[in-house]
Amino acid sequence: MDEYNQGWDPEVKQYFRKIMNSFAMGALWLLLIGLSGFAFKLAIIKDSVRWYNLVFYGVFLLSLSLLLLFYYRVWRKNG
Repeated sequence: MDEYNQGWDPEVKQYFRKIMNSFAMGALWLLLIGLSGFAFKLAIIKDSVRWYNLVFYGVFLLSLSLLLLFYYRVWRKNG
C-alpha cells in the first residue's frame, strides 16, 4: 500500500466484519440464554420437569438452530 491509500483492504475488512458479527451474535445469544436459564431458574430441574423447563429447552434448541443458520449464511457467502 502506498501512503495515499491507508485504508484497510476490502477483503480484510469484509472478513473482520464477519468475525465481529459472529462474535457479537454468539455473545448475545449466550447472554440471553444464560440469563433466562440460570438467573430466572428456567433451566434448573428440581424435583420433576415442569412446563417452563420444557418451554425453555424448546426455545434453547430453536434459538441455537437459528444461530447456526445465521453462522452458515454469514460464512457461506462471498459478499
